[in-house]
Formats: sequence, C-alpha cells, structure tokens
Amino acid sequence: MEINCCSFSSLSTIQLYELLQLRSQVFVVEQDCVYQDIDGNDQKALHILGTIKGRIVAYTRIFKPGDYLEKAAIGRVVVAADFRKRDFGKAIMQASIAAIENYFNTTDIGLSAQTYLLNFYNDLGFYALGDTYLEDGIPHIYMERSLMS
Repeated sequence: MEINCCSFSSLSTIQLYELLQLRSQVFVVEQDCVYQDIDGNDQKALHILGTIKGRIVAYTRIFKPGDYLEKAAIGRVVVAADFRKRDFGKAIMQASIAAIENYFNTTDIGLSAQTYLLNFYNDLGFYALGDTYLEDGIPHIYMERSLMS
C-alpha cells in the first residue's frame, strides 16, 4: 500500500470523491449509522491516503492541536472491508502518527475510538481516558498517546 499525505486543497476531485465514498460505505452503510460525515472539518485536516493501484483502501484525517481537539488528533480511521486483516489499519495509523510528529511537531495525540477497537489502539501506544460514551449511537472512548506516557 502506498501512503500519501494531502491538504484539502491538494486533493483531486477523484480523491475527495473516493475518500468520502469510503467513509460513507463504512461509517454510514456498514455500521448502519446515520450521521453528518461532511462536518466542515475536512478543510482544516491533512488527509492520509492509503492506496493500492490508485484506489483509496485506507484513510485517516489528522489535525494540528486546537483544530479538532486540544491535542493533535486523528479521526475517520477507516479501511475498506475487502482490504482488512492485512495490517493496513496499523500502517495508516503509523503513517498518521508520523505525519503529526513531522507536520505539527508534537507527539501528544488524541482520538475518539470506537470501543471495540480499544486493543488495536492500545497496540499503537494509545491509552483510554475516562468513561465510554455514545457518539452517533456507537460506544466510543477518548484515547491519548504520547512518547512521554
């Protein structure tokens, strides 16, 4: 899988369409969750695209501190259903962590994790803080990662 980082303005129309289609396919259709995916935050984010033969198969968006959360943040972590169980989720997350360190000069990262993925994020150095909560009807927990933890 090839991984690239793009600003919103540098995304091609096709890339934007594909990443929105992937997010909708997983978060709205697969998870049966009606929510407002296009939330006005994509313009502030850097977009981490994982592609195979030009197709986006894994994706995240990252934010500098204060643009989404108090800390730098990773969100909309997604891998296409037919590309799971190949460590692409781990690869896109590692690339996202590295991009935050490189672009935003911080190792302090927060994210809102679906609770069933707690072990996945633990393995990447994130730890849970606080209680679980519902976000769009799905159980989540806030997690952080820092080289100091």
